[in-house]
Amino acid sequence: MSAPTSTITAVTPEGPVEAGGAAKRRRLRFVANPKAATGLIVLGFFCLIAIIGSWIAPFDPSARSSDILQGPSGKHWFGTTHLGQDIFSQILVGTRGVMFVGLLAGIIATALSVLIGVSSGFLGGAADEGLSALSNVFLVIPALPLIIIVASTIPSAGDLMVALVIGLTSWAWGARVLRAQTLSLRRRDYVEAARATGESTWRIITVEILPNLTAIIASGFVGTVIFAVMSEITLAFIGISTISEWNWGTILFWAQSQQALAQGAWWWFVPAGLAIAILGTALSLINFGIDEFVSPRLRSSGHTRLKTNDGHTVKMRVGFTPVLQQNGTKELVTPVVRKTVDEAKGI
Repeated sequence: MSAPTSTITAVTPEGPVEAGGAAKRRRLRFVANPKAATGLIVLGFFCLIAIIGSWIAPFDPSARSSDILQGPSGKHWFGTTHLGQDIFSQILVGTRGVMFVGLLAGIIATALSVLIGVSSGFLGGAADEGLSALSNVFLVIPALPLIIIVASTIPSAGDLMVALVIGLTSWAWGARVLRAQTLSLRRRDYVEAARATGESTWRIITVEILPNLTAIIASGFVGTVIFAVMSEITLAFIGISTISEWNWGTILFWAQSQQALAQGAWWWFVPAGLAIAILGTALSLINFGIDEFVSPRLRSSGHTRLKTNDGHTVKMRVGFTPVLQQNGTKELVTPVVRKTVDEAKGI
């Protein structure tokens, strides 16, 4: 009489999955990731404030009043400055400049990195050498010092000039990454099949190559936005960019120059600092969500309950799932899960 064969069922958030069975785990969608969803909601909120901030601001951010250095109140939610200016209005109006520079610089840098990086990796030959040399040149150009020089040389340099300089000098690293990934994809079977059927080069790039690089492109875009936002705030904080246009760095510049901390006016710099921290956290969460969406190991990690046909239930943290052989049947079970199940069964 043959020994009974144990059937192991992995209970996942999507439902029970038979190990080694024909059922496949449903692919986790990006928007279902809690980190990515939270980051997108917060980023969307800041984008909304950037659009309507100047309309809903209760006061003119530059208007002076007799309410000098007053703390948060019903009239002035975030308090006032040494000139009686409403800090809440400054935060609302200043969001537009920060988001404009960050998003525009991210779009420019991402477009250039995709165009140059993917073209370099797919075309090869002289085109690859020329575009790679161009990328290497821009890799050694320091973006922030260049922005400081441009802003100091051109007194009227505003948010548009800062965004252009950041975008035009921040694409090289992303282009190098995309070139390396494209080199690994251009000889895949589906690319060769498309080439054999007579598809044009740009159609192969846009239809066959780019969809496989979406996560890397999105991650590069988020990284550039973070760098651009911090650069814009840094320039305003050290007084390089024009201080006539409000943004969060301008608020911190005036708070530092008027010694708000020494005067105990914490409300002058804390709201702007929190806004910077929250925006940076939102962008980081989106980046983490992209990483988990791309990496199967990160995506599948989590607590999984395992059931055996003799009634035992085991809760384990399961990562990757290598194929093991048991009783002549292939099963997808990790070694740590196999060990735990055997212990539960008294083996």
